[in-house]
Amino acid sequence: MSGATDHLPRLLALVPWLLAHPDTAMADVGREFGISEAQVRTDLELLWMCGLPGYGPGDLMDVVWDGDRVSLSNADTIAKPLRLTADEALALVAALRALLGVPGLVDTDAVESALAKIEAAAGESLTDDVAVAVDPGGDPDVVQTVRSALAAGHQVELDYWVPARDETTLRVVDPIRMFTSDGRAYLVGWCHRVGDVRTFRLDRAVQIRELDVAAEVPAEVRQRALDAGLFRPSPDDRLVTIDLEPAARWVADYYPCESVVERGDGGVVVTLRARDEAWLMRLGLALAGRARVVEPPDLADLVRSSAAAALAAYEVVAPRG
Repeated sequence: MSGATDHLPRLLALVPWLLAHPDTAMADVGREFGISEAQVRTDLELLWMCGLPGYGPGDLMDVVWDGDRVSLSNADTIAKPLRLTADEALALVAALRALLGVPGLVDTDAVESALAKIEAAAGESLTDDVAVAVDPGGDPDVVQTVRSALAAGHQVELDYWVPARDETTLRVVDPIRMFTSDGRAYLVGWCHRVGDVRTFRLDRAVQIRELDVAAEVPAEVRQRALDAGLFRPSPDDRLVTIDLEPAARWVADYYPCESVVERGDGGVVVTLRARDEAWLMRLGLALAGRARVVEPPDLADLVRSSAAAALAAYEVVAPRG
């Protein structure tokens, strides 16, 4: 079962594909979208309940099964070409131009092609005055070293600080891609120390060096790194158990979890890897009243004390008579 972060885009792609490929074998649909036949059926059962407002028999999509083959109809509206307003086109162009400035992007040609089509369709609504500045999200020298290694296809060697153990370790990494998230730069690569793909926060690189050694990343490993999404937890991150109320169970879909246990009342208990204490405190405060950090005890106490301090800041002391 996939999470919400990739489920919705797949459903949106599934509708026009099925309209263009009626009477398709369930196994072929699964191969096309890289999911199991069971997941295909689950997706179709959800689509069967989707449609236009009114949600009567003539408003919902029709999913027709014939043995192990499936067809979709009454979904022409969602298959129509997307129409963008001038502001939406401008925002999309700005985002695509920003992507072109991110080092390590895999398919630059695809982004340039999409950008050209949108600019051509928007016409005079857009001008060349649209400028996008991309913040590298870290030490410019570190980011430039990684950018250079990616361009040359070289390995990098870095002294990497692991906050969970408060130690610095030497890593030799075959770079795969670099991205920014929440204002920080990250490197995804094959770490020779652990023999697996890892994501490194570049602001934790004490030192970094480009090596005159070719990076050799197998195609399967590269694809796995690209499929992993923006945040890939590491065994170096601390394992945290959080008890989530029903209103906060979205956390189980949004963040990679190592286990998800249903509570029976709609809530869940999840275990996940915490990037750092600051990240966990932000999550805990955002979920105030809807979640409780259970393990480990020191992090649970830290979140509780942080929440108490936040509440104390809002207390109003009545003036003395």
